[in-house]
Amino acid sequence: MVSTSFNYFVATKGWDSTKRLSPFPLGGKFTSQLYSAYIQLGISKRWAFIGTFPYVINDYNQLGFSNHAQGLTDIELGLKYYLFNINYTYYFSLQGNYIQPTYTDLNLGYAEKGLELKASFAGSGTVIGKHYFFNVEDGIRQYYGDQGPVQNRYNATFGLTLDRKNKHSINLSIGGFYSTSSFTQTFANQSLNKNFAFTQASVSYGYSFSRAFSVFLTAGTFVAGRNTGDGTSGSIAFNIRPFRGI
Repeated sequence: MVSTSFNYFVATKGWDSTKRLSPFPLGGKFTSQLYSAYIQLGISKRWAFIGTFPYVINDYNQLGFSNHAQGLTDIELGLKYYLFNINYTYYFSLQGNYIQPTYTDLNLGYAEKGLELKASFAGSGTVIGKHYFFNVEDGIRQYYGDQGPVQNRYNATFGLTLDRKNKHSINLSIGGFYSTSSFTQTFANQSLNKNFAFTQASVSYGYSFSRAFSVFLTAGTFVAGRNTGDGTSGSIAFNIRPFRGI
C-alpha cells in the first residue's frame, strides 16, 4: 500500500504546564503543513516493510517576530510482524521503527535518531447491517542525544461503511502523544518541544473508487493538552494498493 497525504495544522493558543489554556503571546500563530508518503510492502504472509517520508513547513508569527522552516524531516523505516489472527478477522501485530533525521535545523524537529516499538490490534465485522473496522495501536518511542525524550503515541480508530458496495465510510479516531523530558520549549518553537502531552479527536470521510484506490478527508481538533498548542487540522489522503485488482 502507498498512501500520500497533506495535513494543515493551525494553533493560536495553547496549554501551559498546568494545563491552563490561553492565547499565544502578542497574537502569535503557529501553522504546520505536512506532506507525507507512507509505504507498506508485504515481504511474506507475516512480514511487511514500513516506510514514512515526511516533508514539513513550519511557521510561527507574532507582532514583530516570525520564524519559518521547511524540509524533509524524520524518515521512519521499520518492519511489521503479524503475530497471529483470530479466524482471519482480528489481527495482532508488532512493529519496530528506526527514526533517521535528515536535517540540522531544530525548527523542524529534534534532529536526533530514535527507535520505536509499536503494538497493534485490528479487525472487522458486521453490525446493524453495516461493515465496520477498527484499529488500536500504541507505540513507545525513544529519541537519543541530549535530553532525548521518551514518547508514548497511541491511537484508536473505528470506521463504518455507509452503503452496500462499501464505497462510502465514516471514521472516528481518538489519539495522542505523551512525551517526557527535562527540556520544555516555549510557544515560538513547538516542533522542538520535548515535554508535552495532548489528546486529539478526529472524524474522516472515505470514498473507495475501486479496490485499489481510495481517498479520505479528515478534520481534527485537540481536546486536551499540556505544554502544547491547542490545534485544529484538516487533511486529505490518497491510498493506493497497486498490486490489487481494480
